[in-house]
Amino acid sequence: MSIIGIGLDLVTVSEFAEQMERSGTTMIKESFTPGERRYCQGKSSDPARSYAVRWAAKEAVLKAWGSSRFSRRPQVGDNPYLLIEVVNDAWGRPVIKLHGLAQDFLPRVKIHLSLTHDGDTAAAVVILEDPGEESNEAE
Repeated sequence: MSIIGIGLDLVTVSEFAEQMERSGTTMIKESFTPGERRYCQGKSSDPARSYAVRWAAKEAVLKAWGSSRFSRRPQVGDNPYLLIEVVNDAWGRPVIKLHGLAQDFLPRVKIHLSLTHDGDTAAAVVILEDPGEESNEAE
């Protein structure tokens, strides 16, 4: 197995909240899946914080994806954000689920994700791992 890409992104929560509140902005609908919107809106204390950390995760995936394609075009399309979804596993841990073109370009890649927020900052780190031939033996 080998690491093929690393991505890191930081978001200022208050600036992200201001962007969300601009009239006529459809960024939330265009960038987050219905499941992500339900999850974030369910965080009634501060949905902007949940959206911001998920935005950081999507950006970190794109950065890792881009770095994994050294000397080749990233091929992510015009609006890749809906192709990258942050979901929670059975234990509540955030994981990345890919859709459509993203799934086609990264079919065997294992995606490691870490999210955090503190004060007015949200951050995400993503590591893309190619499990190689050993992944079939471990399953």
